[in-house]
Amino acid sequence: MSGTDSTGTLIDRLLALPPDERIAAVRAMTAAQRREFLARWEAWAHGGQLAPPGDWRVWLIRAGRGFGKTRAGAEWVCEVAQKMPEARIALVGASADDVRQVMIEGPSGVLRVARADQTPTWRATTGEVRWPNGTVARVYSAEAPERLRGPEHHAAWCDELAKWRLGDATWDNLVMTMRLGDRPRVVVTTTPRPTRLMRRIMALPSLVETRGATRDNPHLPDSFVGAMREEYGGTLLGRQELEGELIEEVAGALWTRGLLERCRTCVPAEAVRTVVGVDPPAGVGGDACGIVAVALGRDGVAYVIEDASVNGATPEGWARAVAACAARVAADRVVAEKNQGGAMVGSVLKAADAGLPLTLVHAAQGKVARAEPVALLYEAGRVRHAGAFPALEDELCGLVAGGSYEGPGRSPDRADALVWAVSELMLGKRSVAAVRGL
Repeated sequence: MSGTDSTGTLIDRLLALPPDERIAAVRAMTAAQRREFLARWEAWAHGGQLAPPGDWRVWLIRAGRGFGKTRAGAEWVCEVAQKMPEARIALVGASADDVRQVMIEGPSGVLRVARADQTPTWRATTGEVRWPNGTVARVYSAEAPERLRGPEHHAAWCDELAKWRLGDATWDNLVMTMRLGDRPRVVVTTTPRPTRLMRRIMALPSLVETRGATRDNPHLPDSFVGAMREEYGGTLLGRQELEGELIEEVAGALWTRGLLERCRTCVPAEAVRTVVGVDPPAGVGGDACGIVAVALGRDGVAYVIEDASVNGATPEGWARAVAACAARVAADRVVAEKNQGGAMVGSVLKAADAGLPLTLVHAAQGKVARAEPVALLYEAGRVRHAGAFPALEDELCGLVAGGSYEGPGRSPDRADALVWAVSELMLGKRSVAAVRGL
């Protein structure tokens, strides 16, 4: 068997290994074997790293850290350089140093992924990467958008768009340079943040978007993915940096992402009471049944300990979910709103568990009005989240002072269930005026 065949067989076997074993095997490769492995990009890249088909103008890879965004961008640039001799390419980053250190010289940068027969030359003094076939890629910084006035390009790679300090000006100037060839294209690789430029690009009619999370990269060690999930799973930082979610803030919301992060803890104090709040759905298959457990600690702080809400359940189904949650947390009280179902709410809950310590409450105010005094308790440091509850927190951040709801879904059912539980534990018969004095 020839050397090439032997290397090819080795790499085929390597691609079949689990990620942890594959990484160790790559580190043990000879230089020749590593070059051939890198050259087989299409064979070992995961789906989110390959350019989508179709007549797109902008390809946005919006994903978490470690997804492989940089490698995808660098591979795409090298493919353009190989297939389009004498092409002009823009490499745009948050700063010139970012372009050099990540996009060009980094472990997944252009110099590392270029094919052996098309190895480019990096001229740091002029800020240019030059291929043997005449293709040139130039460095541009989002800190100096005026440098993009004048040049013309066939293609562009924009990295970490969410970090661009002068993003709008840089993007506008770049777009006006995309006038060479029949189909100028831009690839954007970024972990998202809710910037104005991010929203603009996501709304482009010619956009094709790839979404992805850190865990989607099969080449990452399982230990790393597990550690990141354990430490950041469900938190604002984790959802943005690992899941690649664009986390928006709603103007005038009673809860903000920052407030919830400050209220997060891992170890709640010893509980003296535990209440499960319930916001039953109006019918079957409609809104969710909000089911949230809150414990009052010996330190006088209320701790949200579980979101057991269910979607699309029958009355018997959500009643069983309430009873199961109450049993898990050893609740001494279940507080359920009876507005939507009247006596039916009590009957189905008692049918699920005849011994359920149940209190039915009537809502005289709207959901947002009921939530306002509870939001004040959060601001006063009197309520904390013992863990991460993404769906519940999204609803809390959609409740807007004045009576509107701008969060996910038609109704903040989880948030309302939390409000009933916290009110039972922390407010009781005290007036809202007393709460405002906290």
